[in-house]
Amino acid sequence: MICTLFSALFGCQAANGFKSLDVKHFARVIAREEVQLVDVRTPEEYAEGHIEGAVNMDVKGAAFDEQLATLDPKRPVALYCRGGRRSKVAAERAVKAGFKVFELDKGYLSWQAEHNF
Repeated sequence: MICTLFSALFGCQAANGFKSLDVKHFARVIAREEVQLVDVRTPEEYAEGHIEGAVNMDVKGAAFDEQLATLDPKRPVALYCRGGRRSKVAAERAVKAGFKVFELDKGYLSWQAEHNF
């Protein structure tokens, strides 16, 4: 079932090259060991709380592209921010860098709401 989900998701990328997912589908994607989870908020936001296993790469930081280049391009990347705007910017940049990308549509706020934090 997970493989089918992955195939379906990879097969229906949006015109911008990445797939925006709701919390339920994002959770399924990041549960896969090969997925690289990235929080693109500021270090301060990340320190206040983040999804377990996420690494912090501030999309507005000067080193974002260099940090992105440290990821394995053969493995998918799942990105999120606070509300979904910055992660879409980061997703576009990651697609241009050659990654298969998933993005949490409404960000960490939606994740918190779904997980009752």
